[in-house]
Amino acid sequence: MWTADVILAFVLAVCTVGTAVRQGDASMVVPPGKTPLVEGPVPVPVPPPPPAGWVPDLGPVGHLEPWQIVLAALTALPLAARRRYPLTAFGAVIVTTLLFNQRLGAGDTTVYTFLSCVVAAYSAAVYSPHRLRALVGVLTGAGLIAAFAEENFPYVTPGVVPFLLLVGVGLGANATHVWKQRVHALEVRQEAATRLALDRERARIARELHDIVTHNVSVMVIQAGAARKVMDAAPDRAREALLAVEAGGRTAMAELRQVMGLLTPAGEEPETGAGTGAGAGAEDDAELAPQPGLAQVPALVGRVRATGVPVELTVTGTPVPLPAGVGLAAYRVVQEALTNTVKHAAGATVRVVLEHTPDALHVVVTDTGGAASPSARTGTGRGLTGLRERVTLHGGTLSAGDRPTGGYRVDAVLPTGEPS
Repeated sequence: MWTADVILAFVLAVCTVGTAVRQGDASMVVPPGKTPLVEGPVPVPVPPPPPAGWVPDLGPVGHLEPWQIVLAALTALPLAARRRYPLTAFGAVIVTTLLFNQRLGAGDTTVYTFLSCVVAAYSAAVYSPHRLRALVGVLTGAGLIAAFAEENFPYVTPGVVPFLLLVGVGLGANATHVWKQRVHALEVRQEAATRLALDRERARIARELHDIVTHNVSVMVIQAGAARKVMDAAPDRAREALLAVEAGGRTAMAELRQVMGLLTPAGEEPETGAGTGAGAGAEDDAELAPQPGLAQVPALVGRVRATGVPVELTVTGTPVPLPAGVGLAAYRVVQEALTNTVKHAAGATVRVVLEHTPDALHVVVTDTGGAASPSARTGTGRGLTGLRERVTLHGGTLSAGDRPTGGYRVDAVLPTGEPS
């Protein structure tokens, strides 16, 4: 596009300068006492040759000063920047055209200067992002050209009409092509934005499913294994373990229904698979339960403690109402840390600290270290990555790593207000 604009500007500039030079040559002064050629139906006799030794004073290039040659070229050269700086190019073309035509007067050059003005006006209207400025500029330029129509409008002859028609058709076709390109580029950007939004939504739902399934399934596997081991020797303890498995399953189902509700199209009821009877009422109540937050952390700690993992919960400071997203993020931090302890540090002691400060919630989960369980081999490392993204989304920070004294530490700081 840049090369085409440079070529167009150069060709129009050459045509304007060449025509101006020829027009200056044709207007040379005849010798004194000789009759000049006049237009009209009456034939005028050709004057005799000038006397010997007479040399016409044509001036520097056919009665045109060098600055006039430069001004003639400048009526078209700004078109080289007509796409990058459309309003500036239009203003430069209009100003130089008015100055040049006022100095040279009407003539053959007006065909090219007028064409340069048309191309500049078209470029300002099509390529300028400032629609109001472009409209005002084009109307102002058209008014100035019309105010000095005698010097700036070309004489329309039958031979010029096809040329003007072709120029109009070319400009119209180019405008249509430009608008199609813009529409296509807009569609591509919208498609990319939609794809990015879908990817982000999939990642968010994947994090939710990971947090829900990994934690609850890990706890249920441990409880079921404990029930199997003590089923014959201690039926009561086996029964308690099975009840814990049932409670974990109900909790997982409730949270899964909330996530699946996000995937259900509007106007459709999600398939919950709820049965009838006493269990159905409990499942319906679970489905209506809000998303977990800080209020559910004690119950979460209790379920993990029921698996035989020593967990200590400490809450300091004065709790303040938290946005739902911040409360859910804090809950997921504790949930993921406890899940990793169950999977990777069997036999460890865990300490959960929720520290409320005036402007943030500090969540710290530490364990003393232990042996990895067989299920630890299925870990993918996505849990902490998803947690870090979740915490960052709410303007917080998360760090995790080994403790110098042994064990593991997860530390999250969440602002108590939504990020600006």
